[in-house]
Amino acid sequence: MILYRTIDGLVVEHQGRAYEVEELLDTLIVRADLHAFLDQQIRGGYSSGPLDRSKLLAPIGSQEVWAAGVTYLRSRAARMAESKDAGGGDFYDRVYTAERPELFFKSLPHKVVGPGGAVGLRSDAIWSVPEPELALLINPRGQIVGYTIGNDMSSRDIEGQNPLYLPQAKVYNRSCALGPGILMTPQPLPKTTRIAIEIERAEQVAFAGETSLAQMKRPLEELVAYLYRDQQFPFGCFLLTGTGIVPPDSFTLEKGDTVRIGIEGIGLLVNPVN
Repeated sequence: MILYRTIDGLVVEHQGRAYEVEELLDTLIVRADLHAFLDQQIRGGYSSGPLDRSKLLAPIGSQEVWAAGVTYLRSRAARMAESKDAGGGDFYDRVYTAERPELFFKSLPHKVVGPGGAVGLRSDAIWSVPEPELALLINPRGQIVGYTIGNDMSSRDIEGQNPLYLPQAKVYNRSCALGPGILMTPQPLPKTTRIAIEIERAEQVAFAGETSLAQMKRPLEELVAYLYRDQQFPFGCFLLTGTGIVPPDSFTLEKGDTVRIGIEGIGLLVNPVN
């Protein structure tokens, strides 16, 4: 079952039909019986018919969005290459093999873009890319309760100048997209789960790539455990888990592009670039 946030409230989709959920996302996430409660909404609830996708919003309430970096070998190689002239390449090699993962704050809820919304480019960047990522929904007790699609927009030239510029390269208006909905399940996703991206420019495919969760170096539970050390998230949080797809160095996003990110079992997140 997939949970969606719409202009009319929360709905859960099951077998092609949408069922109203009389809860806010913030209160729903803290429920100990979350998945059983959603099952009950489907069995005994009212269905308004098929989901109206024109009403979708970003599936987020008051949750912070955090992110993990250098969790795939491909990401390690790209980050080392972009930072070598600044002397920072060794940092990414070391964090890939270190016990402690790279974790950073990504976005406040009001800056997150939903399905169909435009992601942004920094005005002072000349090399910008999307980063397609699996996003975890984690409850206040540190348990993974759902999965969605994330786009961690990044200004590679800014981070490449100095690793300490990472917050400026990663955190700005409309630098994060989530959606279209949240796959609500207590079960872990298969390692074979595919993540794919396609970038359209002038009705042509400018870049496409794919990977799978099998290419991720760190277990998802390890990333969550480090994030929740000495932290409190009363409404839970989202965690972007890193990217294994990196466009070539010659590629940069342009206004007017369209980014499509798909993850098996979750759906397709589509965002224009502006």
